[in-house]
Amino acid sequence: MSSAKSKPTHTTPADSTRAVDDFMAKLEHPCKAGVEALRRLMLGLDAGIAEGIKWNTPSFRTGEYFATTHLRGKTGFGVVLHLGAKVRESPAGGFAIDDPSGLLKWLGPDRAMVEFERLADFNDKKAEFERIVRRWIVHVR
Repeated sequence: MSSAKSKPTHTTPADSTRAVDDFMAKLEHPCKAGVEALRRLMLGLDAGIAEGIKWNTPSFRTGEYFATTHLRGKTGFGVVLHLGAKVRESPAGGFAIDDPSGLLKWLGPDRAMVEFERLADFNDKKAEFERIVRRWIVHVR
């Protein structure tokens, strides 16, 4: 399911793959390989997804940023899925993501976290995570 939209234009140096590459080159984290795998998955999901550094960590956007890596834990890594920088009302018709595997930990009505223990855990959950992200980005275009 590829979007007809092209990747959003970069408006600042932080809104670029180069900024993420620079960030990753300096990153010292036990799950760095998992974060790289996450980047590949996110950028490969849809031609309209771009990356940048937002909130001091690799983040992903279509028209707006919708996913931000969570690297603050001493083990594992996560992704916060959201509907943009500001809390907003749920989209018309409600906002629900089918999550039979229970990957989403809801943090509010418009944001949820998915956590991975390590690269192997990410790989085990990759197909379900990809399905969730594909449904999520429909709400942020």
